[in-house]
Amino acid sequence: MKKKIMATLLAGAMVFSLAACGNKQVEAPANDASAPATETVTTETKAEPAAGSVELTVCTTFAGEDGNAKNFKEAVAAWCAETGNTVADTSATSDESFKTRVITDFETGSEADVLFFFNGADANSFIEAGKVVSIDEIRGEFPEYATNMNDDLIADSLVDGKKYAVPVNGFWEAMFVNTEVLEAAGVAMPGTNYTMEDFKADCEKIKAAGYAPIAAALGNIPHYWWEYAIFNNNSPATHLTIPTTDNAESWVNGMEDIKELYELGYFPDNTLSATDDETFAMFTEGKAAFLIDGSWKVGGIVNACQSDPEDPSTLDNAKLDKFDVTYIPGKGDRKATDLIGGLSMGYYITRAAWEDDAKRAAAVSFVEHMTSDEVVPLFAQHTASALKNAPQVDESAFNSLQVKSMSMMSNVTSLTGAVQDLFMGDCRVSTFDGMPEIVTGAVAAEDAVLAGLEAYYAQ
Repeated sequence: MKKKIMATLLAGAMVFSLAACGNKQVEAPANDASAPATETVTTETKAEPAAGSVELTVCTTFAGEDGNAKNFKEAVAAWCAETGNTVADTSATSDESFKTRVITDFETGSEADVLFFFNGADANSFIEAGKVVSIDEIRGEFPEYATNMNDDLIADSLVDGKKYAVPVNGFWEAMFVNTEVLEAAGVAMPGTNYTMEDFKADCEKIKAAGYAPIAAALGNIPHYWWEYAIFNNNSPATHLTIPTTDNAESWVNGMEDIKELYELGYFPDNTLSATDDETFAMFTEGKAAFLIDGSWKVGGIVNACQSDPEDPSTLDNAKLDKFDVTYIPGKGDRKATDLIGGLSMGYYITRAAWEDDAKRAAAVSFVEHMTSDEVVPLFAQHTASALKNAPQVDESAFNSLQVKSMSMMSNVTSLTGAVQDLFMGDCRVSTFDGMPEIVTGAVAAEDAVLAGLEAYYAQ
């Protein structure tokens, strides 16, 4: 059976509210390493590279354990074979040192010709310095550049509102489900209209059956519950607005909602002392029912279903079939199908390459190839893309959890960026690190929220 890659079903029907994802737990959402190898399709690029062989320096995050590292190498090889050009690949795993290196390269004039990088606040310095070229400027000479993308889904720069980075794949955050636990507790698989009241009723049944309803380490990684609890007291239109200290009711109510779930006994008994790895193991081992996490967690669940996590051929498909993914229970103005997600990275062409007559067309050609309708789905798989028209894909090439993820995403009504990515640093300490004190009542939710907001506005 075939169907379109899920995120393109959203194109034109929603506008992503994007935030910088610089400090997310997983900063560059990656597809799982267990995804089957897919043949890279070479396509005719719209830009004709200059005569002779041109070497482009390209820097991306498709390196190390990133599940798309292999896809990147194959796509680069295809472009080189097609054009006769070569690529000096300086890609590295995404982390704070990678970001620092990229910024330093721009400051010292040693930046790459083409850069795959974040499109939020992390890019401000080199955009302000005029070191990268906007999509509109490129289209002035190459009119078809990135026209296969839905412009509404390409992030605007926080500096000047222009679009610079052509996206490839993004991320979503949703609720993974151990259906074996649900069956044991007599609970139906949640659907598109799932509410917090429905969720609490289900959690009560799961708890009564002897299982932990929610796999979460509130003393270690409360991030996802923090985000959605606040989202449930806002809406897609207001979620990315950080409140003032005089108008923080939605954030306080969100913390109170988590406290209520804790008091009802829906988190593991050791949720305040356990690590995220430990509660994830509870979920994969059939001791907990629900897990909120990101699209990158598909790979972690798949690996947990392999007898050898490093060998995809050892996947126990019957075990994997017991896992599913669905929507976060909704409340108020937020529907269950309104998810946190977006397209946080993309390809930039640097000013240095653009003003180099020998490299300009080659750089455009490279980005067009890497962001083509044929190549993007290899990277996006079960995550998100901005393509207007993705090609059909054979679902038999994907594992069951990837297919379920595609199906889940086909009903999403909006994707909104993570407000925690705007609320970074010390301002998160009082509610992130302080979550155990909030849920146990040692610190009032209002006091914790106000402390964080005061730190934010003092920056």
